[in-house]
Amino acid sequence: MENDAAAGGGVFSIVVDFLIWLVSNIGMAFYNFIYALSHPSLWLDWSDKQAIMRFVYYGGSVEFFFVVFTTFLVMFAIGIWRGSIMWAYVRVLEGFANTTGRFFAWAGLLMVLQQIIIVFMQRIFTRPDISVGFGIPLQFDISWFAEELKLYNALVVCLCMAYTFVQGGHVRVDLVYSAVRFRTKKCIDMFGALFFMMPVAVMIWLYGWFFLWRHLIVPNPSASDTLDRLINKSRALRWNVETIGFSPNGFNGYFLFKILLVAFTAMVFLQAMAMFFRSFQEWREGEESENKYLDRDTLGEGEEAYEGTH
Repeated sequence: MENDAAAGGGVFSIVVDFLIWLVSNIGMAFYNFIYALSHPSLWLDWSDKQAIMRFVYYGGSVEFFFVVFTTFLVMFAIGIWRGSIMWAYVRVLEGFANTTGRFFAWAGLLMVLQQIIIVFMQRIFTRPDISVGFGIPLQFDISWFAEELKLYNALVVCLCMAYTFVQGGHVRVDLVYSAVRFRTKKCIDMFGALFFMMPVAVMIWLYGWFFLWRHLIVPNPSASDTLDRLINKSRALRWNVETIGFSPNGFNGYFLFKILLVAFTAMVFLQAMAMFFRSFQEWREGEESENKYLDRDTLGEGEEAYEGTH
């Protein structure tokens, strides 16, 4: 009995400590946000090496996470008060995803056209390189342009992911979703956005953020570095942008893929917020609000069966 009581007391103490930590960090998020906005030179003046290290640290820090999390909570609270404001969140977030996706989807066409040009230059004109532009042209080996095709593919994957989600283009495995009631579906969507999309986006961000900066500067920052340690490292800081290709004359801008990884996670997180807000509003207002303000592409009247993949 004494052991059970001790174990129960230990669990209770852990829960209390966690709640105190959570509430204190949410409270400090307001101060940290205002302080960052009122002192931009501390993290945006990149002529100062310490400012760069502060930017690196806070980009993957607990403080930044709670600023984002608290912003989400405040937005949600305001949206509960005024449903029209929450619908405005949805329209802005989904509009951002649609605009970004529709623009960068053209990278798929550029990829195809560039591949055709490469084939013509290699097989018909037997040229070892391609020059683009006038005066001082952009001239690289054909292998550079061939490897650069992967960048177009990365643009489509990373920056069109949220757009495809809005358009209903992702394949989903439906085990129970179609058999439940409308409001139950909305609860499932809210749960998925809050406990699957957001945590996965946060984890990928934490990995991708430091992965990016390890290929941009030296000494290499680490996720385990404290702010004081990074400030000390700033004395020896210099830019060391990764420009190493897989072949001697191949594409050498692989640091762009690291930037796209970070952009991808940010867009997934924003889309998770949009999905949560939309699902909550549809749950609150009922079936008549389903797909309200939803801006989906269409192939025209009579082509509905070919739109989307599910």
